[in-house]
Amino acid sequence: MTLLERLLGKAGKGTVEPSSAHDPNPHRSAVVRQAAAILLGYPDDALLTMLPAVRAALVEVEAAGPEFDELAEWLTARSLDDVQADYVQEFDLSRRHSLHLTYWTDGDTRRRGEALSAFKEVYRSHGADFDETELPDYLPLVLEFAVRVSPEDGFELLQRYRPSLELLRLALRDDHLPYLGVVSLVCSTLPGASPDDKQSVMAMAGYEPPTETVGLAPFDPRLLPVSEAGTAPRSVLATGGRNDQ
Repeated sequence: MTLLERLLGKAGKGTVEPSSAHDPNPHRSAVVRQAAAILLGYPDDALLTMLPAVRAALVEVEAAGPEFDELAEWLTARSLDDVQADYVQEFDLSRRHSLHLTYWTDGDTRRRGEALSAFKEVYRSHGADFDETELPDYLPLVLEFAVRVSPEDGFELLQRYRPSLELLRLALRDDHLPYLGVVSLVCSTLPGASPDDKQSVMAMAGYEPPTETVGLAPFDPRLLPVSEAGTAPRSVLATGGRNDQ
């Protein structure tokens, strides 16, 4: 039994059972995940300064395409205040693009609190703590954990919540947001191809048609179980009790 399975139990509807698939290119996966952790974070002067280095790293592992240039232009073509306002609108105020993995599966139910506690325990079992200005299922944090602390448990978290990643990817695609390429790259580090539509994601998550819409308002993009009701720093991980900026 893996650590995540002991803390969260077997994967249920909304999540998938992580496979033991061998990563054919772990270096590429690590670079992509670290780059995504940076690019998906709150845009500030430090992030803009890092863009050339991030692009160079992605080029080195053959993962930099026109999508990166589109995002870089979106981040730099206007005033930083305007960029930050748009980021807050799209990722903090709009639930269509939540960067919190368990939001997609559990919403604001009690089960989500249990899942968040399990995320914390996974981090702490490796001697890692985090800045609690963000919830532990915050995607940049999970990606950073997968790179800097435990590739194995980080992979398992990302794979278990693959449906959340794919729904985020599809929402970014449908809304024509330049972050699509970043999330698509993260999905490419996991086994198998990305689904083409929401119905395929729902099937991946254990729902069979037509139940993918049962119990959900038509504007709700989440994978809520049918039975259920109703500014980050560059590094949010700390190891050994100190901030590793």
